[in-house]
Amino acid sequence: MSSVQRALTASLLAAALSLLAAAALGAQETGTETEVNYCGDTPVLRLMNPPVESNVVWELKRRLGELGFDAGDPEDETYNARVAQAVRAFQRSRGLVPDGVVGPATWAALADGSEPAAAATRTPPPQGELSIVVDTEKLTLTVYADGKPYKTYPVAVGRPKATTLTPVGEWRVVHKGGNWGGGFGTRWLGLNVPWGIYGIHGTNKPYSIGSRASAGCIRMFNRDVEELYEWVSVGTPVKIVGVKPPITFGRRLRQGVTGKDVVEVQLKLKEMGFHSGDADGRFGPATRAAVERLQRTFGLPVDGEVWGDVYYILGLK
Repeated sequence: MSSVQRALTASLLAAALSLLAAAALGAQETGTETEVNYCGDTPVLRLMNPPVESNVVWELKRRLGELGFDAGDPEDETYNARVAQAVRAFQRSRGLVPDGVVGPATWAALADGSEPAAAATRTPPPQGELSIVVDTEKLTLTVYADGKPYKTYPVAVGRPKATTLTPVGEWRVVHKGGNWGGGFGTRWLGLNVPWGIYGIHGTNKPYSIGSRASAGCIRMFNRDVEELYEWVSVGTPVKIVGVKPPITFGRRLRQGVTGKDVVEVQLKLKEMGFHSGDADGRFGPATRAAVERLQRTFGLPVDGEVWGDVYYILGLK
């Protein structure tokens, strides 16, 4: 990627994050749930005051441990003197400048040998209507053609923490981008999750594939995401199943709100035969109509909103 492309990418991502931050300011008024999940970030890590503390540090420590370099408590996300010491030891072992700074050369060395070779022949494109299912329990992404499984890939998904879990729900591909580099790898397929920036993308940490390691996105080997990228178009449905965060139910849900609780309500409505749209966390006209049908069926006041009795009927209280 050229310096111009990198600058443009950084600008686009900064703009997206700014929009999310602005949305967060209005969240209390609108009832919208907003998170900023920047899952492709691979920063330069060094000793700082205050110290850097993030999921990336956790991943670094885990990788160093796999390679035989003790960086301390694996669940501590702080880049401290113990981590810097392990980084310097690793750098010396790879002939790098042992400065304790984790930059592009060190990230590349950490990944050396963990990216599988490209297949000798490419899989023919599937025929028919495509859809994708990501299973965060099995750590797989499966492409379906006309409802039948066509090809399955290994993936990395979000860490099992409430703030980094991959979002369960029924999403759509809304953006395609190539050659972003860094933690995004060679391809990006953005999803329409309403509370953060989530997508399916390549990675510069191929050793993480087959584990729960990301900040919520779905990572693939670059060779795999490049193949998938050619098959998938904007609008392709992506269903994510598996591990869910703890969710509190109780706020009054009405048209215009978003959130993980909305996803669960939509899924329950579909199970009971009241909802035919995507479980995408957006309380829109289709969800309101489904709630109204449920309320008429059970003899409740019909206002199209989710409150105590509706939660109870859905089995969410």
